[in-house]
Amino acid sequence: MSSVTESVDVNVPIHTAYNQWTQFAEFPEFMEGVEEVSQVTETMTHWRVKVAGVTREFDARITEQIPDERVAWHSTEGPDHAGVVTFHRTGEDTTRVTTQMDVDPEGFVENVADKSGLLKRQAKTNLKRFKEFIERRGRETGEWRGNVDRPNP
Repeated sequence: MSSVTESVDVNVPIHTAYNQWTQFAEFPEFMEGVEEVSQVTETMTHWRVKVAGVTREFDARITEQIPDERVAWHSTEGPDHAGVVTFHRTGEDTTRVTTQMDVDPEGFVENVADKSGLLKRQAKTNLKRFKEFIERRGRETGEWRGNVDRPNP
C-alpha cells in the first residue's frame, strides 16, 4: 500500500473550496484520470478512472464528512484505497486543501506507475488543476453541507 499526501493553497474562502469538493460529478473537470463520478446515495459514489492506461470502476463510501473541515472515504470494491481531504482556513479568502490517500495498486501496470511516482505526481497535478478550476470560477458549482458521522469502531 502506498501513501500520497499533497496540499495546495487556493484563493477562495474555505466554504467555497469545500462546497466545490462535494460536487463529485465535477471531478473529471479537474482530475486527470477520472472519467466519471456519480453519487449513488449521500454516502456512496461510483467511479470510473483510468490510471496508466488501465480503466477501473469501483464504489467508494464516504465515511466521514464535516462541512468546511473534511471528507473521508474508502473503496468498497475494486482497487483498495482510502483517503481524506481536509480544508484549513489560512486567511479570509484563502484555504489550504490537503489530500491524503492510501492506495494499493492492482496489477503490473499500476504497480509500475506507483513505483515510478506517477500516482504522487497525479495527485499534485490534480490539486493544482482544482486550484485553477475554483479560482477561475470564483464560486462553487453546487454544494452539499450534510454531515456524515465517523462510524463507530
